[in-house]
Amino acid sequence: MNQNNSGNSQTIYAEVILPLPLSGTYTYSIPDTLTDKCKPGMRVIVQFGRKKIYSGIIRKIHYESPEYPNIKEIQEILDYRPLINEYQFLLWDWIASYYMAHYGEVYKAAVPSGLKLESETRVFLRKQDIPETEYIPDTDEDLLIRVLQDKYAMAINEIDKLSIGQKALTVVKNLVDKGIINIEEYLREPYKPKTEKFVTFSEYINSENAMNQTLNKLKKAPRQQELLYKMIELSGWEEGNNHAVRKKDLMKAADVSESVLKSLVKKGILYLKEKETGRLEESVPVEAEQKPLADFQEKAYRQILSRFTEKETVLLHGITSSGKTEIYIKLINYYLNSGQQVLYLLPEIALTTQIILRLKDIFGDRIGVYHSKFSDAERVEIWNKISNPGTDGTTKYQIILGVRSAIFLPFHNLGLIIVDEEHENTYKQFNPAPRYHGRDAALMLARIHGAKALLGTATPAYESYFNARKGKYGLVELNQRYGDVKLPEIIRANLQNARRTKHNKTLFTPLLLDNMTEALKHNKQVILFKNRRGFSQFLQCKNCGWVPKCKFCDVSLTYHKITNQLTCHYCGYAIHVPSKCHKCDSPDIEMRGFGTERIEDDLHIHFPEARISRMDLDSTRSKKAYEKIITDFQSGAADILIGTQMVTKGLDFDNVQVVGILNADNMLNFPDFRAFERSYQLMQQVSGRAGRRDERGKVIIQTFDKNHPVIQKVLAGDYTGLYAEQMAERKLFGYPPYMRLIKITIKHPDKDTLNTAAENLKKLLIPRFGTNLLGPQYPLVTRVQNYYINDILIKIARNLALSEEKSFISQKIQEVTSQKGLKNLRIAIDVDPL
Repeated sequence: MNQNNSGNSQTIYAEVILPLPLSGTYTYSIPDTLTDKCKPGMRVIVQFGRKKIYSGIIRKIHYESPEYPNIKEIQEILDYRPLINEYQFLLWDWIASYYMAHYGEVYKAAVPSGLKLESETRVFLRKQDIPETEYIPDTDEDLLIRVLQDKYAMAINEIDKLSIGQKALTVVKNLVDKGIINIEEYLREPYKPKTEKFVTFSEYINSENAMNQTLNKLKKAPRQQELLYKMIELSGWEEGNNHAVRKKDLMKAADVSESVLKSLVKKGILYLKEKETGRLEESVPVEAEQKPLADFQEKAYRQILSRFTEKETVLLHGITSSGKTEIYIKLINYYLNSGQQVLYLLPEIALTTQIILRLKDIFGDRIGVYHSKFSDAERVEIWNKISNPGTDGTTKYQIILGVRSAIFLPFHNLGLIIVDEEHENTYKQFNPAPRYHGRDAALMLARIHGAKALLGTATPAYESYFNARKGKYGLVELNQRYGDVKLPEIIRANLQNARRTKHNKTLFTPLLLDNMTEALKHNKQVILFKNRRGFSQFLQCKNCGWVPKCKFCDVSLTYHKITNQLTCHYCGYAIHVPSKCHKCDSPDIEMRGFGTERIEDDLHIHFPEARISRMDLDSTRSKKAYEKIITDFQSGAADILIGTQMVTKGLDFDNVQVVGILNADNMLNFPDFRAFERSYQLMQQVSGRAGRRDERGKVIIQTFDKNHPVIQKVLAGDYTGLYAEQMAERKLFGYPPYMRLIKITIKHPDKDTLNTAAENLKKLLIPRFGTNLLGPQYPLVTRVQNYYINDILIKIARNLALSEEKSFISQKIQEVTSQKGLKNLRIAIDVDPL
């Protein structure tokens, strides 16, 4: 029992967040031994259910006794100080509430896996010697027993990997019932600090005299003496100073065996110690001077600071190559000089590769990078470096450059958030929950900290531009390219004419080929954009029209030449390329459509001497892949870069003369109310990669519909014209920003059950939403991973209380999911879907 301030004996309770898709927090009592140690934000070990053990996070501590009995106790505290601060909790609260997510889902998204401890079931033998009468030899049980005799204990997921015929759990249960094995819950800690061995001189070698005596004693052991001399050299030893040297560096420099070092350690001359070194690459603090801003950039910089005195958020609408990054750098300096932290968000990992090099030249080792290509352990180390302020109140990293997940880091003095390329849909988390938008969550994070937020882009999201035009955000515009470089010349290449004259047996029109040839001739570079990876979109039988489809999803399989397989881009299912049609046995199967692999293949035919790089999901799976592709292209080691959306996102190359958009029609004809907005953004952004320095670039847009209104706007660079047209349509039909959207996705393995559940939910919702409820309807891909899908879209007027509407939706979903026979029904809610 614990004492409160009034002296009354009273139990203290903690509300704990668990990393599970569960609503709210769970109450645990705090034992006497932990009363003075527990604080909100600390990780604690708790039992949930009969046996499972988790690391939860304390949200708050109180004296209010729960109404239900048998409250479990907190078992252990994992931290000596809070892992999560109050700023983070406020952001978690908002995300869980606004995006209709469970608190545990936010916890799982926010905290690196290396900091989430979770128990796993381990299996071990009760005794080593087991008579054969207790089990049947040469069976799965026999196999597991023999493995456990060697390994003592195994986790269930390890047993799953054994070549056993039955399910692992069935075998384990049988052996538990026979009393041969026991099971226990084992708490697994994913993160372990990285350490290295260092060598120092022993304490008694603390003077010139002591060092000389030691060297004299080693005259008969020349190899040991040689190692000691090398240690003096590397450590810079002098009387009163004893610097440590990495063991591996010492051994390499001295070129002696391990036994020589062991001898000196045994004699008490040298001392070995382990030191935590970390996994992060440390940069050399260069900190060069920033380039002076041009007059128009300086004016924009001053305008931003002025707008910040009136608005929390400012939209910087600057055309491509107008030098927005240089303005960001000056703003970062401004906030660092005031002792505040800066968060610089980017939509894609690919961009961090290039921008980090530019920022490190200015800010040196004060900048850290945080994204999903880092290992769990590396992300934990970045987290720790941000959360642990030094004696001067500052942290190791004062600037963080990251993707959307960086909003969850433990900032304590945030002054500025920059959201670069704010229009990009990759800021949106689609799966799993919470389905938050990184840009919008960043704006809330800025508000929580009392910080300022700058949204930067050449093609603003319509919602952002709407807010700026209405005065909710400040607006600053840059309409001039740095160095007065002209915007690229944009030319349409008519695919219809090329096909009619049989010039496009390959993927390129004569106009595009001629311009590429001319650019390469003058040692200029080319970027080609196609928003589809793979070699061919699908295969089709010329005789009967059969198309190979995924076994688990209602989608055609994409051909990948590099693996010679047909692959599903939704679930990863893959098969070998069929030699004949599975329907009519015809061997006449042809490829339809094309992706980035096919473009690369055709380019080798047209330009056999050219050095070609490809940047898509398939070519950038490894941690360093982005960096290598971008560095090679930037240094001139590659002549042509082919890519998907990755090449449209703010990359800065000096020598690109020609940009080719290979099939604009695919983007324009997508059935979505945002199709025109996105198509314009993609084409304008990729166009901006051309001619960014001295010479005007060219952009070739290949299309069948040369008079399409979006292409006309791209040719004219008329962002505001298209915006005005689209806003009129959205207002007429009730789409954002005039209405809010909530999408409910319903899934079930049985199509009829799905349809029934979806219709039941519609009946419950329609009295409140009426004609503002659309669906249920099947999406373009009606089945993914053996689950059929139905969508319901709800439009909510801006003048309604959104929290009340969400509460009503949640209640009706609960009524449907609680019905019998719907065990496998899955319902996902997406607020502000893209």
